[in-house]
Amino acid sequence: MSNQQVKEALYALCKAYVVQRIDTAQQAMNAAQEAANSESKSSAGDKYETGRAMAQLERDRHAQLLAEALKVERDLKQIQPDKSYEAVQPGSVAVTNRGVFFISIGAGKLSLNGKDYFAVSPASPIGVALAGRKAGDSVAFNKLPYQILEVY
Repeated sequence: MSNQQVKEALYALCKAYVVQRIDTAQQAMNAAQEAANSESKSSAGDKYETGRAMAQLERDRHAQLLAEALKVERDLKQIQPDKSYEAVQPGSVAVTNRGVFFISIGAGKLSLNGKDYFAVSPASPIGVALAGRKAGDSVAFNKLPYQILEVY
């Protein structure tokens, strides 16, 4: 695979990660809403209100997760996987002596053709440490030296 194909495949994996997060949050939110709606009035009175309140809190929590997932989706849409880079910035891949980093969203470890890549946010500590660096540069992260071998 060419560097461009690797980057496009990593972008597709990140996109699938975001879609899965959005779907999970929507399903959980809908399930919590259904639970709140189906809570039947009991003779206990307060129990009914407590159950509805708990279900509503659960729905609100999942709504927050959905909002976060939609923000990550917007961040990912800003990435241009077809563009080539000389310095580390959003959309680039940084090959180091300690791993390969796709500067995009915080999706974590991605496996592609038996090789591990790390999708990291530009705002993450490693993303900040690598930002603006070029092939041949070194950075220290967590008291470990990272040698940048290639950027594309």
